[in-house]
Amino acid sequence: MSLPAFPAAFYVTGTDTGIGKTFSSCILLHALRQRGRRAVGMKPVASGCASTAHGLRNEDATALLAASDPTPAYEDLNPYALPLPLAPELAAAAAGVTLSLAPIDAAFGRLRAQADTVVVEGVGGWLAPLSTHLDQSHLVQALQLPVVMVVGLRLGCLNHARLTAQAIAASGARCIGWIANEVDPQMQCIDDNVALLKARLPMPCWGRLPYAPGADPALLAAALALPMQEF
Repeated sequence: MSLPAFPAAFYVTGTDTGIGKTFSSCILLHALRQRGRRAVGMKPVASGCASTAHGLRNEDATALLAASDPTPAYEDLNPYALPLPLAPELAAAAAGVTLSLAPIDAAFGRLRAQADTVVVEGVGGWLAPLSTHLDQSHLVQALQLPVVMVVGLRLGCLNHARLTAQAIAASGARCIGWIANEVDPQMQCIDDNVALLKARLPMPCWGRLPYAPGADPALLAAALALPMQEF
């Protein structure tokens, strides 16, 4: 039985840092797996990595690894593991590393060979640079990825979501959907804000994730309604 058409890979960006890209990406991986797809995650660049017996490891990347099936090599999932918890450009400079697309492209190719869908998680917000000459849009263009935007539901999310959507479009990338993620349990009029976002964002909403720190992402996969058709 053939699988429903769906992007072979997509890039998860966010309206800011700390709005749940990893949380959302892990839930996306489980949602895809529950629909019969081999789905693996990727975190091309990760800063704030801890030294372990197996090398540098990043908490977000290991979460993606745990949510992936089949389980890829860590070095493919996270080609650039940087020690300091700084913006990638600063973390790479401190580590004496020059970020380039070639190692990411090679690792992505190996992941694509073993999965039906690769969920590639970005860093920070869309315009957070990877290096002096490398933006996230360059990575998206090189890997030919559509984009999914995670909107952190908190005060200011309308402005941040619309600016991010405009920036994605201006870069030439294609945003195919967005996910509402409740990051502030005290946010007022949250339902009204979601309704306003749905009315103003030009791409479909893939679902709304509850405020659930520490929750098992597999149990939240049902909150997403993935459009299982070709884009």
